[in-house]
Amino acid sequence: MSKENHVNESILNAEIKEWQKKNRIDHMTYLPGMEVIESEIQEQVLSAMNTYDYNKYTEADVRRALAHDSRTPEDFAALLSPAALSLLEELAQCARIETRKHFGNGVNMFTPVYIANYCENFCIYCGFNCHNKINRAQLGEEEIEKEMKAVAESGLEEVLILTGESRAKSSVEYIGKACEIARKYFNVIGLEIYPVNSDEYAYLHKCGADYVTVFQETYNAEKYETLHLAGHKRIFPYRLNAQERALRGGMRGVGFAALLGLDDFRKDAFATGMHAYLLQRKYPHAEIAFSCPRLRPIINNEKINPMDVHEPQLLQVVTAYRLFMPYSSITVSTRECARVRNNLVNIAATKISAGVSTGIGEHVEDIEEKGDDQFEISDGRSVEEVYQDLLDLDLQPVMKDYLYV
Repeated sequence: MSKENHVNESILNAEIKEWQKKNRIDHMTYLPGMEVIESEIQEQVLSAMNTYDYNKYTEADVRRALAHDSRTPEDFAALLSPAALSLLEELAQCARIETRKHFGNGVNMFTPVYIANYCENFCIYCGFNCHNKINRAQLGEEEIEKEMKAVAESGLEEVLILTGESRAKSSVEYIGKACEIARKYFNVIGLEIYPVNSDEYAYLHKCGADYVTVFQETYNAEKYETLHLAGHKRIFPYRLNAQERALRGGMRGVGFAALLGLDDFRKDAFATGMHAYLLQRKYPHAEIAFSCPRLRPIINNEKINPMDVHEPQLLQVVTAYRLFMPYSSITVSTRECARVRNNLVNIAATKISAGVSTGIGEHVEDIEEKGDDQFEISDGRSVEEVYQDLLDLDLQPVMKDYLYV
């Protein structure tokens, strides 16, 4: 991917910025066709986040949280506070014990497959945004089949299907067909796509999808408005309620994430945890998962990097999730290097991707129309390499943890 041949218009073009300012829609108002569900979750999450004062917690509060057999939201708040950083070793030890108690030494392996990178959103931090001049591509059914077959030959039995956020290019029916193709090769299928309505999640579940992951990016609605300047993604509440719509549509699992570094990472991590916690209480059958991505550079914008989320802070967030939600799955992304990922799976993460590309059609050589990456990855290890590294850590790589009968 040659950066000289690409121009990130969303960063450089003043005319585009001015047009967007004049034509912005209200980020808190649903657009036609967006399902509005009666739910108290959003209000509860935002209330908890807005009243969270992490500076009030002391080392004694953190030690009390660590001493508890099960942790309350107040304990979670303490574990995410600056006071907990001085006790990071204790957090890691407790998290490792909790992980082994509920997951043994198993670590699930999967890979993402990007089938399209067309996007209708103007998100200033994302390589796929609609004004970014990158190579766009969408795989046809035959190409999707080739990609899925190639990934399955690596031994993996779980795949995560991703698209850019464009209904016009990646319709629900198109994604459903991808799920049907993937079901021929994989036991577990996840989706990371644009948010849809409950009936559409039900359709995708019928096509073979098991779980849905949605990155809220940031739970600060005011900051969210400044980062998402156009497109359906701009509508903050529709995105926040996506996991609940997915569960109402029959998905057995939902994943949560904030993009750490976009805003105050402690408040975003707290809101993410509370969002998962409240939905778990409302839908006890739901499988809960966390991702912990940090910002990564995109084309012509290497300055997009988290300023205050360093490795100790990342470890703090991951261990806090584990101690607060001990049964949840935690995924560690290829946004992190191999060393960091190995450390996190040895402590609290239970899921790791391998053989990763964030571009379109990258698993098969003979796909001609390939699309550019969403972001730069830091860990390019193959499935075999990740598998062996897990064994070297006395961990058990798990290809399949769910069986349909």
